[in-house]
Amino acid sequence: MDPVLTVNPPEFTVKTFQNEYLPAGGREVHAVITVTSGGVPDGPAGAGAGAAAEIIIIDCSGSMGWGPRIDEARRAAAAAVDVIRDGVAFAVVAGAHDARTVYPDDGRLAVAAEDTRAAAREAIGRVNANGGTAMGSWLRLAHHLFSSCPAVLRHAILLTDGKDHEQKGELEEAIRLCEGVFSCDCRGVGTDWRVPELRKISTALLGTVGIVPEPAGLAADFEAMMHASMAKEVADVMLRVWIPQTARVRFVKQIAPSLDDLTGRRAEAGPQAGDYPTGAWGAQESRDYHLCVEVEPAEVGQVMRAARVSLVLGARSGPEVLGQGMIMATWTDDEELSTRIEPRVADAMDQAELAQAIQEGLAARRAGHLQTATAKLGRAVALAHASGREDTARLLARVVDVVDPVTGTVRLKPEVRDVDEMTLDVETTRIVRRKKEK
Repeated sequence: MDPVLTVNPPEFTVKTFQNEYLPAGGREVHAVITVTSGGVPDGPAGAGAGAAAEIIIIDCSGSMGWGPRIDEARRAAAAAVDVIRDGVAFAVVAGAHDARTVYPDDGRLAVAAEDTRAAAREAIGRVNANGGTAMGSWLRLAHHLFSSCPAVLRHAILLTDGKDHEQKGELEEAIRLCEGVFSCDCRGVGTDWRVPELRKISTALLGTVGIVPEPAGLAADFEAMMHASMAKEVADVMLRVWIPQTARVRFVKQIAPSLDDLTGRRAEAGPQAGDYPTGAWGAQESRDYHLCVEVEPAEVGQVMRAARVSLVLGARSGPEVLGQGMIMATWTDDEELSTRIEPRVADAMDQAELAQAIQEGLAARRAGHLQTATAKLGRAVALAHASGREDTARLLARVVDVVDPVTGTVRLKPEVRDVDEMTLDVETTRIVRRKKEK
């Protein structure tokens, strides 16, 4: 982990929610961990000059020349530049069949100030649309630029309107190169791009993915993303999970404010412990994580520590624990105790099943497997109805005709607009906590 440029660590709280009681022979322990950031005692960790860096990547391929796309992309990039605060390193990249730096032109990052922001806006205004789409090359250039500066809070915005046309494996290789180096929020404008492609980038690089149906919406979205990035105060906070020798971690997933499976991102952190990246944090943020640990069954009445969850910050003096929570397991022959599901855990399971049902249903529909698509999307309708997720239910109703929301009886619509299908796909992993859980 990169060192964080602050003397005092930010303030965090860690709370765990679980039903610790297992039936005789029970193995799986589920818990939801809520992590909330306070502020940094002596001010934001990322506020000092050189602590943060931003790169704005705009698609300048030939298809961006259709209609107002390139004009709105230029306006959006300029709007994002205006939000970058003084002292932050930044660059603007144009992406096509290759990538080039629009500003600055010396192969390094500029330092944000009134004059450099004005120069960047002028350079952005000269960008034209021409060529193909090779997002792997865009990411490699961003990696090269970020590597030229010592910033620890590194963030990129990537915009595209199309599909990646590189040879098989090139994009995946570029993503692996960038993992742990910077975070990346991805946006697709229009409907000719692929949600799974941008989700692959945003998931690996701990960012978000979103659709902007009309080019006129780009500037506001870019401003919002940059404001969110400027609010980040500390980089590379890790969720460290320790388990007993006989146990194993089944999965670690972020479940709010978005769904993100972190299981495969584990880094060994000592005996029986692993670190899972949570990315950069700002003040007053709250995120939920779903942990599942498999333990060896014990005798009825026995109590054991199934896991210890710590929030760890990398510092020059070594890793610093910011907060900690315990996950327990108690075996019982009381069926009422062992079958009780903690509400937050139950909701986490519902969220995961809902997202999976939607994504599998949409994939089946695209592949022409209509019976499977109907069953999966019907299940999603039932889950959305039962859990009170009205926004998701409304999006589903654009893809299927709902006969009975309780049973999940639906009919596939004969025609679905691409924007409706893609919006449902994108919004699947964006979670808003229900009011009772705040």
